[in-house]
Amino acid sequence: MRVLGIGNAIVDVICKVDENFIGQNNLTKGTMKLIFDKKEFQSLLSTLTTEKTISGGSVANSIVGLSQLGNKVGFIGKVCDDEMGKKYEDGLNSENVKYFYNKKKEELPTGTCLILVTPDSERTMCTYLGIAGKIDENDVNEKVIKRSEMIFLEGYLWDEGEPKKAFEKAINNANKVAMSLSDQFCVDRHKPHFLDLVKNKLDITFANEQEIMSLIEAKKFEDVIEFGKNLNKLLVITRGEKGAISISGENIIENGIKENLNVKDLTGAGDLFAAGYLHGYLNNLEKIECLNKGREMSSKVIQQIGARL
Repeated sequence: MRVLGIGNAIVDVICKVDENFIGQNNLTKGTMKLIFDKKEFQSLLSTLTTEKTISGGSVANSIVGLSQLGNKVGFIGKVCDDEMGKKYEDGLNSENVKYFYNKKKEELPTGTCLILVTPDSERTMCTYLGIAGKIDENDVNEKVIKRSEMIFLEGYLWDEGEPKKAFEKAINNANKVAMSLSDQFCVDRHKPHFLDLVKNKLDITFANEQEIMSLIEAKKFEDVIEFGKNLNKLLVITRGEKGAISISGENIIENGIKENLNVKDLTGAGDLFAAGYLHGYLNNLEKIECLNKGREMSSKVIQQIGARL
């Protein structure tokens, strides 16, 4: 395979809300909040009207994008053998993604992410991980990893205990490792660990400007540039209306954004950007072409509802 994704297997439930809903529920706009109480999650969901339900998860969305671009890909993520779990697997199969996990009945249900889209198209997420957050090293098939050109991990999945062991097993058996920092919530929660990963274990790091500045405690974006130059790995940063930038030593490449887009929902913008960039990288395109392919994919997904094209 070209890429094997390992991440949270989450079913996305997309709902439109007004600005007041975010504040009334003590949420921080544009970020992800973990909900550990299933009743709390269901109570929140019961007050909303669902626009769309679809298989999701950050890296899984990227893997589907890579498949749609013609790459042979696979995914590892933990679901329960329940209705949502079956829908999740069907969603991957329909996109020609090889699913390397044998689901079974679990104490916890398949994970669900409530994606709240405000009128400005920004998305705020509330995630009940369910069984997805219980991935362990036994769920990671090292033979499949070794047969893949690259693995792609998500910061959402990293946590102390069993998920950390699964991460380490994957990295130790991989030919090349890419990872998305996922969310500032994840960065702030695991900053020392993420910094170690970026400096010492990852070949490619994807982040948005907010996440990378938080990770290195930068005062200005020029600090990020210097960090990237000294890192001597590939650092790819999305900057919203400023476009995106890749840094690899002294090789710094930037591109802008396409204007006049009919933005409906920013869900999946970073996931599909990573898919486009990795497609270019794996097919030996120039760095600017990789950035442009990432921009193309993210531009398409934000003009629709949901995180998959």
